[in-house]
Amino acid sequence: MSLPDDRKYTSTHEWVKPEGDVFLVGITDTAQDQLGDLVFVGDVVPGARLGAGDTAGVVESVKAASDIYAPVDGEIVAFNEALNDQPNLINEAAFDTWIFKIRPNDPSKLDGLLDGAGYLASVDAG
Repeated sequence: MSLPDDRKYTSTHEWVKPEGDVFLVGITDTAQDQLGDLVFVGDVVPGARLGAGDTAGVVESVKAASDIYAPVDGEIVAFNEALNDQPNLINEAAFDTWIFKIRPNDPSKLDGLLDGAGYLASVDAG
């Protein structure tokens, strides 16, 4: 499996891509594959201040629900409203579909997240 190298990853299956002064956050292809057909993405609250690892939202599929976690400390500044009506966009293109944007308290914290090889190793480790 090849992963986009323009972003970082978390062991909880989020990807994080810098865009200006915010980070786009989505879930990996591995995560959407494990969940199956998504039927709901939400509970993301713009304006919420979260710590790294705090629950930022939820994704639900026909077989499971899973929390989405903030990859860094910061403020949620946007939710991808297209997911209200089309949660399956993540199934179709996980790495092209962001779920929320977070303005990090410290952008350098991105460096502490996993690169693609590190993420794949964490997936393989189970």
